Formats: sequence, structure tokens, C-alpha cells
Amino acid sequence: MRWLYAFSLLLIASALAFKIFQPIQVLPRIRLAPAFSMVDQNGERLTSDRLQGQITLYTFTYTRCTAPCVNPDLMMQEIQRRLAEEPLSTPVSLVSISFDPQHDTPDVLRTYAERVGAERGRWYIATTSDESLLKTIIGAGFEVYYQPRADGSFDFSPVFILVDGWGIVRGEYRYQTEVPTVERILRHLRVLDEEVRNSHGVARLAYEAAHLFLCYAQ
Repeated sequence: MRWLYAFSLLLIASALAFKIFQPIQVLPRIRLAPAFSMVDQNGERLTSDRLQGQITLYTFTYTRCTAPCVNPDLMMQEIQRRLAEEPLSTPVSLVSISFDPQHDTPDVLRTYAERVGAERGRWYIATTSDESLLKTIIGAGFEVYYQPRADGSFDFSPVFILVDGWGIVRGEYRYQTEVPTVERILRHLRVLDEEVRNSHGVARLAYEAAHLFLCYAQ
């Protein structure tokens, strides 16, 4: 029985060491992201299935969002620029979903995409004309609040949602809790890319341990 006792102590010590030193850090698995089908700025169908296998950063806005409206696409511009300098092995897509489909037709989205410099195949600006479905996708699925005002503008809270290639939400950046920054989002993209690249075979056990012991990157 001594060997069993010693083995148990070794396991406990190893678990404590893993938790304290955190040799591997991960992002939490928060919940499943919603499935969707929309139309992007090129008039092409953009679906959640199409984005499988990629890391995707989502945000939610509308093209008529002008100062003093806080437009999250300004941060998306900077992230797109910085991604060109990041040696990530996993494809990364950016998706801005408009909650103003009556105004934001594909033609309007295309003009807007050109204005903000959205790269084709990298940054999709999309919506769906089915407003009830849109409310379900954004409100119930991504848990993002928005509400139309009488003057045609919207009351909303800028949010960024990071989703992995399996359709699981791995990061939420909300102004109510902590102002999102480009540096933090890029750092989390690197953490997620490293997990995707390395969590195979025996190494996968180490990443599962990191999730088990809540070794979350800040």
C-alpha cells in the first residue's frame, strides 16, 4: 500500500505544481457559438460552417455608427493590420455583424468594407434580412445586447467574441467589465493558436490539464 500512498502524493504534488506554475495556459471554453447563415459585403453566403477550422473574432455594429457612437470596427482595423505581422499557423477571420439590415444591404456593406479597408477573405461584414433570426443569433446566441432608437440609431454595447475552430466561444471582451484592447486580443489569439497547433497526441493531456486546473491566460 505504500506505493499507492506515494503515488497519490506524487499526483497531488504534480497537480499543485501545475496549478501554481502554469507551464501551459489556455483560454476558457465558455459555450457553443450560434450557428448562422448571412450575406457578406460581396453578396456571398457566410455561414458558421464555412468558418469551421478557423479562429474567428466577431463584433457587432452598424454602418451608420458615427461619433459619438463607439464603433468597434476601428479596433478591427487595427487587429487586421497587426495580424499581417503575426506568425499564426491557424487561419484567423474577422466578422462584423450588422444589426441594421434594413439599411445595411450588401451594396452598403460593400461600400463600407471598402472604406474601412476590409481585406477580402479576412474580414467579413455581414447581416441577414431576417430581423427576428438576427435577434436570435446576436442576442440569444452571442449574448450581445442591442436596441433600435426612434431616430434610426442603435443603443448597444461594443463587444468582441473569440470563437475557435470547433465553434466554441473562448473569449468575450465587453466594455462593461474590462475595456478590450488590441494587445489583449492578439495575445489571446496567440494562446489559442498554440493550443490548436500543439494539443495532439500525448500533448493533448497537458492542455486538458490546463483546462481542468483553470490555467487561463490573462
